[in-house]
Amino acid sequence: MHISNDRYFLERERHDLALRMIRHEARTHTIRACTGLSDDRIRGLYRTYASHAPESPVRRRRGKSPRCAAFFLRNVRTQYEASLLASTFAAFGLLDAAQATPGTLQSARLFCDAYETHRQLVRGADISFEHAWFLLQALTRRDALRYERCRRCETRYLREAPLALRRACPACKLKGRPARRSTQLTAPGKR
Repeated sequence: MHISNDRYFLERERHDLALRMIRHEARTHTIRACTGLSDDRIRGLYRTYASHAPESPVRRRRGKSPRCAAFFLRNVRTQYEASLLASTFAAFGLLDAAQATPGTLQSARLFCDAYETHRQLVRGADISFEHAWFLLQALTRRDALRYERCRRCETRYLREAPLALRRACPACKLKGRPARRSTQLTAPGKR
């Protein structure tokens, strides 16, 4: 039986991506969505990887993946970190619908690259791989979170999507700047 090189390389790419995601403690469901590997194959990779890397134990996350957008807006520090992560996604082209096609190996590799870059830039980052995956999905759907520019300082930041009232961005809050009011009151006849 002759195995074509394309099929071999595709399987190798899926395997390598799955191992990369295992190192980031991704859940089986997320790995399956990105690689197309079966649950049994992913569990086998977990067992193999865990037995070959005892010096750096990898936790196997169980249960449902994060699905609450409020996690990213719970405090100023987390909102700021999530905004930086969204900026990293934009720099890698993941927020551009034409470049990033969800569910492909290429977009999953780009996502891993962006997440690893974020972890290098932000020491002690609180956002896990699974939360970052959910953030990317929420930003591409634009149903719960929006990635917008602050009117005062021009910084890009995350805000709640259905919220009509614009509050100060996390950068302005951290700097102690007051938010600019959306409507300015002027005396009659003066502009």
